[in-house]
Amino acid sequence: MANKPARTLTFKCAKCTKPVTVYLQKVSACSHIQPYQGICSCGEVKLHAIGQKDAVESYLASGGVNWSHHHHH
Repeated sequence: MANKPARTLTFKCAKCTKPVTVYLQKVSACSHIQPYQGICSCGEVKLHAIGQKDAVESYLASGGVNWSHHHHH
């Protein structure tokens, strides 16, 4: 049985240091990344992802907008 990723995670906001909750995004059916996104009460968007380093980096670099992971063959 594989561990299911947590539905929500909490981080400190980079701007105001308040806790911000990020939610697991349903956008990725891809097994090697679980993207998270949330918005702090101050309006700062917080992105987080768990998975393969290159997939995570591309997601975070994209700002989470219309991101999709492409498989390279």
